[in-house]
Amino acid sequence: MLISGLASKTADLLSEQNRGESEQPSQSNAKMSKPDEPTVVQLEDYKAKNKPQLMTTSYGAPISDKTNVLTVGPRGPMLMQDAVYINEMAHFDRERIPERVVHAKGGGAHGIFEVTHDITKYCKARIFSEIGKQTPCFVRFSTVAGESGSPDTARDPRGFAIKFYTEEGNWDMVGNNTPIFFVRDPIQFPSFIHALKRNPQTHQRDPNALFDFFGLRPESTHQVMFLMSDRGTPDGFRFMHGYGSNTFKLVNDKGEAVYCKFHFRAPKIKNLSAADAARLAGEDPDYAIHDLYNAIEKGDFPQWKLFIQVMTFEQAAKWPMNPFDVTKVWPHGAFPLIPVGTMTLNRNPKNYFAEVEQAAFCPAHVVPGIEFSPDKMLQGRIFSYTDTQFYRLGTNYTHLPINCPYRVRPHNVQRDGAACYDSQGNAPNYFPNSFNGHIECPEAADSRWSVAGEVARHESITEDNFVQPRVFWEKVLDEGARDRLVENGFVMMKDCEPRIQDRMIANFEQVHKDFADKLRRKIEAYRVSKGAEPPEPRA
Repeated sequence: MLISGLASKTADLLSEQNRGESEQPSQSNAKMSKPDEPTVVQLEDYKAKNKPQLMTTSYGAPISDKTNVLTVGPRGPMLMQDAVYINEMAHFDRERIPERVVHAKGGGAHGIFEVTHDITKYCKARIFSEIGKQTPCFVRFSTVAGESGSPDTARDPRGFAIKFYTEEGNWDMVGNNTPIFFVRDPIQFPSFIHALKRNPQTHQRDPNALFDFFGLRPESTHQVMFLMSDRGTPDGFRFMHGYGSNTFKLVNDKGEAVYCKFHFRAPKIKNLSAADAARLAGEDPDYAIHDLYNAIEKGDFPQWKLFIQVMTFEQAAKWPMNPFDVTKVWPHGAFPLIPVGTMTLNRNPKNYFAEVEQAAFCPAHVVPGIEFSPDKMLQGRIFSYTDTQFYRLGTNYTHLPINCPYRVRPHNVQRDGAACYDSQGNAPNYFPNSFNGHIECPEAADSRWSVAGEVARHESITEDNFVQPRVFWEKVLDEGARDRLVENGFVMMKDCEPRIQDRMIANFEQVHKDFADKLRRKIEAYRVSKGAEPPEPRA
């Protein structure tokens, strides 16, 4: 009865949260850039708006000749005193920084978040302090698995990361275009990414590794089905929802706390067919990036509405499923969407590397009124994302303009390091001190809460992994969408080892027999055509 009732409660969430999921994938936008589109004429546009500037070295000295090195005669050797050449090449040799291990390929834009509804009874963060309040933001969209030159239309989740520049510091909401994730324990994340990316010997993407991992970790089933569905190939970045995915905590000015999930909802979801996605991967691999850029340049500003779901501590204690499990969602019937505001993207970056590539998002970056929950994946991300930015951009990455909390000046005891901007001048570099240095802010204290339990490495694989995927299959997808999910799953799995296919089909059978049967028949026919054994029938 509990599982049955839970499935019913979950149905309304999935039906609403994935509205548009069952629509036939769109084809209207699946075309290459036109000769007069903003991305194509960017250089002409620059020429029209700027006059030539004298060329200089990186230290500002004018350059008299940029086409010839300094040599002894026209055929003689170069001179080491050619400071212009050395300045140029030394910088060129160091242009690249470490690529993001995931979410390497992406695009971004600047925008404004505006509060439209009052949620101060839940959250004291000043970003939400009054209706009509506006806060500047920057958003980076991305694929997950591919390298920086990979196609935008790959079947993959999409990153949806937002940096809000608030007067209390930067708040980073680092999410995806799906409300769930593949694993619920952060220690599994490196193995998941290794299975997703390239084989260490062949340097090829390896479906055996990927589906071996998925089959052995059945909690991934929910997100795997999202990936196999139409949502696995969104039509660019403008027509998809964004989710904080993890569970957070909101605190009001009385110190009262609730748990929360963040939803950024696009006016409409549009997806590409598998055929269009594959075609564009070859013809127009930067499709999503230029679609976003062109729309903004033409004044067609993308927009999302922010909603929250709220769960009290009492509800969390009684809820039959783990409310901190990122492989599951909260039903809208029990935890309805509460409107908050609107985010509009209205300005393209001036320089991709400086703003999009160097943008650094960390779930650890929250402001007073927004705190962390016991969500294991969130707890793991708090460390990992900050650590990877130190590696990728250096210890002073928050000094970069795109990452700088420019609406509030940082005051702390952090000093020096590579690429330091001002090292906070001559202020005392220790605390406490009696020389009018930095002081604490008691108003920013974290809310208090109690926790108890046995310290251990708790395995969660035995928790229910199939109720919500079953609702997704039965209630969210129409017949056409189910057929496309099966076809996409077949394409992804058809060349896996038979034992790996059989394990995945066994997991899908626990979702829905029709799903497993349809996929089994396709794989069986493919195996027969290749002279292999058909999948094992299930009793």
